[in-house]
Amino acid sequence: MGRCDGRCTLVVICSLQLLAALQRQVFDFLGYQWAPILANFLHIVAVILGVFGTVQVRSRYLILYAVWLVVWVGWNSFIICFYLEVGHLSQDRDFVMTFNTSLHRSWWMENGPGCLVTTVPDSPLAPQDHHVITVNGCLLDYQYIEVVSSALQVFLALFGFVYACYVSKVFLDDEDSFDFIGGFDSYGYQPPQKSSHLQLQPLYTAG
Repeated sequence: MGRCDGRCTLVVICSLQLLAALQRQVFDFLGYQWAPILANFLHIVAVILGVFGTVQVRSRYLILYAVWLVVWVGWNSFIICFYLEVGHLSQDRDFVMTFNTSLHRSWWMENGPGCLVTTVPDSPLAPQDHHVITVNGCLLDYQYIEVVSSALQVFLALFGFVYACYVSKVFLDDEDSFDFIGGFDSYGYQPPQKSSHLQLQPLYTAG
């Protein structure tokens, strides 16, 4: 019963991770955030492997899923530090989210709750083929929306890591016990042969 509860809980966690990752992927596409798009894609693949390993009782897939969650926590921790500009990180100078290919920011910057966007015409600060905008009235700045999104990913990943380790250990224990029960084959154990019903009759010769 406990093993079933662990597997069911892990499937639920993986389902929540898929929903959160797909939602995040959509908004990253809208904001042309290429680095998060690539990371989200790898995360979706890893979560699908985790679901497959849980349903099909494959401990190796669960171990791979757990290893990826460690990387995923590290990546989301970096995103949190990036948007909060911890240390020497700066959103105005570093464009790692777009691989330094464009000046696009988070989609939530212009489309956050309550945000009013105003275009500044003929601004000398605007690069070629770009325009300068001002954003006012946001109920929640886009930095904090991104931080909350990453914090949710970390929260789900920690739970997923714990349950993946637990369920994979249960699977490995079951495999070991199965190998022990079936270990007689390695010693050449053979089932008893059925006795033959053929009876030998004495042979008499004429003297």
